[in-house]
Amino acid sequence: MTVRSLLSILADGKFHSGRELGDEVGVSRSAIWKHVRRFEDGGLDIFSVKGRGYRVPGGLELLDIERIQQGLLPEVKVLIKDPDLRLSIESTNELAMEASQRGDCHGRLFLAEQQLAGRGRRGREWVSPFARNLYFSLVWRFEQGVAALEGLSLLVGLAIVRALEKMEIQGVELKWPNDLLHQGKKLAGILLEVHGEASGQCQVVIGVGINVEMPKEVSEAIDQPWTDLKTITGGVVSRNQLLAVILNELVVCLERFDKEGFVGLVDEWQSRHAMQNEAVILQIGDEFVEGVCRGVDGSGALLLQSAAGIKAYHGGEISVRRPV
Repeated sequence: MTVRSLLSILADGKFHSGRELGDEVGVSRSAIWKHVRRFEDGGLDIFSVKGRGYRVPGGLELLDIERIQQGLLPEVKVLIKDPDLRLSIESTNELAMEASQRGDCHGRLFLAEQQLAGRGRRGREWVSPFARNLYFSLVWRFEQGVAALEGLSLLVGLAIVRALEKMEIQGVELKWPNDLLHQGKKLAGILLEVHGEASGQCQVVIGVGINVEMPKEVSEAIDQPWTDLKTITGGVVSRNQLLAVILNELVVCLERFDKEGFVGLVDEWQSRHAMQNEAVILQIGDEFVEGVCRGVDGSGALLLQSAAGIKAYHGGEISVRRPV
């Protein structure tokens, strides 16, 4: 509680002396200094000025379960159960998987201010500065088995784009199978992990990472072109509002997917597809396949047209890029 209380005080962006902070949270000035050093090591920018104390430039919006729940539609709020908010953990997906393997976690939400071992597809590290981006995992139960989940990652991406458009954030596109781009730069990623029966009940951990306000000093660790919502909008985007709007869209989409699958959303997904009808190269292990991307089919498979005709490629360790 001491750490979150300290962050809540610093969140106003004003200077606070070590003595003031210590008195507020009930620890010594030395303990405050140690906490501040840990925050800095985690990527949080804190100014320290002798005689004035500490401040977070521009302030800080911490995730707040109550504020998030206030933004949920009534029919969505009843389905989001026991939100689990942590300051710093290895991975929200890891936490969600552990919980779901112990029992039914349908509708449980796991979120964190920072992930120390967040990851994307193909084992890539997800850079995670403290309290600047959005990292969450939602567990959802499906009764039709793993085989019925084709197209789920595409649906999740579409739900996020819908949410961003409701917040008047335009121009975000989808990259098969689970990335969101803006002007060709990565904005967000999705990582699905499943356990359960091939033809029976299973639980899916839907992990999402969105760059909201990526500090420049930590961006050097990112090995691909990237962007964030602050760059796109030119202003501050509330992470609490963003998560609520995403959950409102995502839960509605998941309910529909459970009944209808992805097939009814193909046209809408393709209307936001970053590489629709463009020349692309698919990398499948050590193999490279060139062709023109013709979108996706009702199962969410990528359709590639080449001299041999149109072939469907399903998810897995396949990467898609434009020719250099």
